[in-house]
Amino acid sequence: MSHSITRASELLVENLSLLQNLNSDYGVLDLACGNGRNGLFLLQNNIPVTFADNSKVALENIKHSIEALERNGEPLAESKCWQVDLEQAGEEPLKSRQFDAVLVFNYLHRPLMPAIKQIIAKAGLIFYETFTVQQTKFGRPSNPDYLFKENELKESFRDWEVIEYFEGVKTNPDRAVASLIARKISPNG
Repeated sequence: MSHSITRASELLVENLSLLQNLNSDYGVLDLACGNGRNGLFLLQNNIPVTFADNSKVALENIKHSIEALERNGEPLAESKCWQVDLEQAGEEPLKSRQFDAVLVFNYLHRPLMPAIKQIIAKAGLIFYETFTVQQTKFGRPSNPDYLFKENELKESFRDWEVIEYFEGVKTNPDRAVASLIARKISPNG
């Protein structure tokens, strides 16, 4: 199963140069990555990625995609797959880790937000895009636990340098999202 780079998030594709210009001491974490479409895009652009997800099947799919890309002769950056339950109560799976950037797409677990901010190195980036409460007009998800409230994403990173922010409706398919790219400006995040 090969992934086309056109399947990566528009936010990521349009702002790839931000990641290409980062120090890459720690690489990028593709958090709750699913089948890894965004991280695979970065690998194809010579950016090291750690794929993190709870699903063993999803991580196996990523490994197969990487193998297929390698068979096609594509030069790829270094990658790791990390099976992790990010939502287990009392656990701190991100503690003691560090990344130059974190990607979070179509995922929200509010208790994890401080840890996400903490693991990004100073001057590192967050690329975050997920659904807002307006999504209930279009379908799933509809559980408010998985939907940002108005301006919640922007407020969560108020002490960061916001590079790009959008909150509203995107089309094809119709969906209500908040998306943010921000740079960490203080070491404590």
